[in-house]
Amino acid sequence: MLVAISDLHLDDGTCGKSLSPGAFYTFRERLEHLAFLASIRSDATYLPIESIDLLLLGDILEMLHSTRWLKEKPGEAGYVRPWSNSARPELSEKIMDITQAILEHNTESMAILRQMANGEAISLPPGNAQGKPALETNERIPVPVHIYYMVGNHDWFYHLPGEAYQQPRRLIIEAMGLQNHPTPIPHAPDEWDVLANLFEKYRIFARHGDIFDRWNYNMSLGRDAATLGDALSVELITRFPVEVEKSLGESLPSNFYQGLHEMINVRPNVAVPIWIGSQIRQYAGVKKAEAMLKQIWNDLVAEFMDLEFVRHQNNWWNPFQSVDRLELILMLTRWTSIEHFNRLLLLIKRKLYSNNTTLIKSAVKEKAFTSRQADFIVYGHTHHHEIIALDGYRHNGKDIYQFLANTGTWRSYYDLTRYHPEQQKFLPFQLMSYLAFFTGDERNGRRFEAWSGKLV
Repeated sequence: MLVAISDLHLDDGTCGKSLSPGAFYTFRERLEHLAFLASIRSDATYLPIESIDLLLLGDILEMLHSTRWLKEKPGEAGYVRPWSNSARPELSEKIMDITQAILEHNTESMAILRQMANGEAISLPPGNAQGKPALETNERIPVPVHIYYMVGNHDWFYHLPGEAYQQPRRLIIEAMGLQNHPTPIPHAPDEWDVLANLFEKYRIFARHGDIFDRWNYNMSLGRDAATLGDALSVELITRFPVEVEKSLGESLPSNFYQGLHEMINVRPNVAVPIWIGSQIRQYAGVKKAEAMLKQIWNDLVAEFMDLEFVRHQNNWWNPFQSVDRLELILMLTRWTSIEHFNRLLLLIKRKLYSNNTTLIKSAVKEKAFTSRQADFIVYGHTHHHEIIALDGYRHNGKDIYQFLANTGTWRSYYDLTRYHPEQQKFLPFQLMSYLAFFTGDERNGRRFEAWSGKLV
């Protein structure tokens, strides 16, 4: 049995709410239940599976949304950003610093993963002579979980080559009990033969999916390069709440600052300015500071646009060419007033909400799909959990089906209501989703199972 999850975005606690350990306890329980079901074979007999494969499909650790990037100002010793030369020791030191902080902030969650990897968290009853689970006995069979990590666009730093980046990789390998080596954590399955063999066994093909997002992946430079998405995450989304609190301090409620840090959990991303407006309305006394808030935002946007890294990006400022560009335009629009954003949203909401987050067009172009090597094309990245039927054919007298499966996310997030979005209403959700794939006679001979939970 192979289980795939992605987009946990475990952070260091400096930006927004972190994922609670409770999600991992729930996941452990559901994995154990899945393992029991997978042990029921095609002939209805019970034979405990020996192990579980767990694929972490990118954006597991949140390396971008951390105020630790902002400790140093330009010109100061130690100043570095994601787009700095990876050979600079300051960058590897910053990655080490943030990695340690994330692991420390999520100590309990990491311990659960490590216990699963060591065979200490999941167990099954043995089978009896009749091929049934021996539920009457206290005996249990430990089931170790083999955990494999692939990077996405928020944890791509672990893909960087070089000795300097081996130490942070060693930390996460030890903390999570990974099967990975300290060499660069793979971004594509062909970068590690263990993954290639694993995917062949389960007839899947999996990647994070960021390569289809021009905003978060540079096709010409590959995964070892920063993107405009990185710059936006650090210099605007993470920095804005910090600068507001620095400028206004105790004159505004602490809950207001906490609300600003929740910008990273707002969906769709283009609604971030609207979220800011909603926070102003929510807290009494903040309205009087709106002019200063607008000025801080405008100053940060101006600084962002003046960054050498941003100015040297090729052909990115092309309004309305794609949804990615549309999002960028909205995010970088100077915040003139709440009403301005409302009018702008109303002007383009048809285009905005007709955006289909699925990666169907990309899935059907994958070689593993067209060659029939994989029955499942698996992506993460979009945070949009879905199972889409792609094709069906007959092989050796059997009907074979091919699907696109998206792992979704584990996050708390705030979604802009679609009915009268100009009213700036957001609804909170907690999400948890995963995919399970079976091989041979596991799970009564079934091929896969998908689970998604949403708590309002």
